[in-house]
Amino acid sequence: MSTIVLVHGLWVTPRSWEHWVPYLEAKGHTVVTPAYPGFEVEVEALRADPAPIATLTVPETIAHLEKVIAALPEKPIIMGHSFGGTLTQLLLDHGHGAAGVVIDSAPTEGIRVSPPSQLKSLFPILGNPAKRHQAAGFTPDQWHYAFGNTLSEEDSLAAYERYAIAAPGSWVWAYGLIANFKPGRQETWVNYRNPDRAPLLFIAGGADHIMPPSVNRSNAHHYQGEGTVTDFLEVPGRSHWTCAEPGWEQIADAALDWAVEHAKER
Repeated sequence: MSTIVLVHGLWVTPRSWEHWVPYLEAKGHTVVTPAYPGFEVEVEALRADPAPIATLTVPETIAHLEKVIAALPEKPIIMGHSFGGTLTQLLLDHGHGAAGVVIDSAPTEGIRVSPPSQLKSLFPILGNPAKRHQAAGFTPDQWHYAFGNTLSEEDSLAAYERYAIAAPGSWVWAYGLIANFKPGRQETWVNYRNPDRAPLLFIAGGADHIMPPSVNRSNAHHYQGEGTVTDFLEVPGRSHWTCAEPGWEQIADAALDWAVEHAKER
C-alpha cells in the first residue's frame, strides 16, 4: 500500500479532504494532509484572525511541504487540488513523489490561457488592488460561481460555511497576472522538460469556472520531458468543488488507480 500526501488549495484548509482521508485509509493507504504554514488551526480560527494568510509566501509553503515529505518512510503519491495542484507540480519538479495527481489545478508559470469564467471568478480579488496585500476571500455568491456552480445555492452555502477561508491576495495577483509577464523565473516556474519528474495526471472538471479544462489541458501539454508520463482526464459536469461535491468518490478512485499503477512503474 502507498503513502498519499493530499495538498489543499487556496480558500480552504486540509478540512477540504475530510471525506478522502477515511476513504483512502479504508483501502489500506496511509494519508497525510499537511496544512500550509500557519494554517494548522481550524477554519473558524483563520476566519477570526486571517493574519497568517496575508503574509504567507509560496517558497515558504513549498519548503514546509518538502520537510513533511522528506520525513516520510517512502516516496509518496502526491495529490493536489487547485493551487495545491500548482504546489504538487513544483514538488514533483523538485524530485519529490512517486507519482502525482493534480485536480482542477491552478497553472504553473507559462500557461497563458485565461477563459472568461476564470477572469470572472478571480475578479473579486484582481478587481481591487488593495487586496494584493491582504487576506482576500469570497462572498457566498462569489464562492457559488467560482467553486460550486454545479451545486444548489443551499448546498454551495453549506460548503462555504464549513470550508471557506480567505487566501493570500498576493498569490492571486502574482500568479494570476504577473508570473507570465515579469522577466526571469517566478515562484511557480517548473522545468517542463525535466526527464526525472514522476508521472503526473491532470484531472479537470468539465464545468469548472475558476480553473476550466482548457487551463489544465494547456498546462499538461507544456510537459515535454523525455521518457516522462503526463496524462489528462476531463470529467464532464464537475465543478471546482469536485473533490467534495456529490460523486467525489469517482474522482478519488480515478486519481488513486492511476497513481498507484504509475507509482509501481517507477
